[in-house]
Amino acid sequence: MTPEGSLLSAEALHKSYGSTPALDGVEFSVHPGEVVAVMGPSGSGKSTLLHCLAGIVAPDSGTVRYGPHDLTRLNDTRRSALRRSDFGFVFQFGQLVPELTALENVALPLRLNGTRRKDAEKQAREWLERLEVTEVADKRPGEISGGQGQRTAVARALVTRPRVVFADEPTGALDSLNGERVMALLTDAARDTNAAVVLVTHEVRVAAYSDREIVVRDGKVKDMLAGLI
Repeated sequence: MTPEGSLLSAEALHKSYGSTPALDGVEFSVHPGEVVAVMGPSGSGKSTLLHCLAGIVAPDSGTVRYGPHDLTRLNDTRRSALRRSDFGFVFQFGQLVPELTALENVALPLRLNGTRRKDAEKQAREWLERLEVTEVADKRPGEISGGQGQRTAVARALVTRPRVVFADEPTGALDSLNGERVMALLTDAARDTNAAVVLVTHEVRVAAYSDREIVVRDGKVKDMLAGLI
């Protein structure tokens, strides 16, 4: 059963790699406008949980529900379409396209969804301004700093106004000052658009930007407020 009011939820998720269980009956939910930090040591299963929630990896059993959709029952084409339109992604190293300018990188998700270049770049420029990096609009990723690149990646994740943002160690490659700024901008922008954020991190200072923290350990989830779920 989907938790009341949740936008994205998982029930009884199991996922193993060979004989090693990564997820062992995990339950999860996140509401619109809520930021949930998923914490845990390396190899605990937190990134596997994120990938299952985003429909990138199929669980061995269990369900993942996004609104009316059961992601575990959708085919690859329909899951990919949801990731382009409804989900946004921020990764540890940004993963910007090196041949494109920052503006073109941010506009890319809109262009892939059929938005005209002029309109896509107008929206991209607005998001670069919101993330305070308009000065790098015409520069390529190799010409900008790590902090600027990660803010550009956040702008790209948010430009389609996704309903869920998945952030996997978004500050892991940044110094503390740039990391704090990226997190403040990401969470403020997501809350302003009522997007849910699933934030994977091992850093307490990053998790502090969330509304709720859960810990993944040995494939099981512990809610820091509610105890074992």
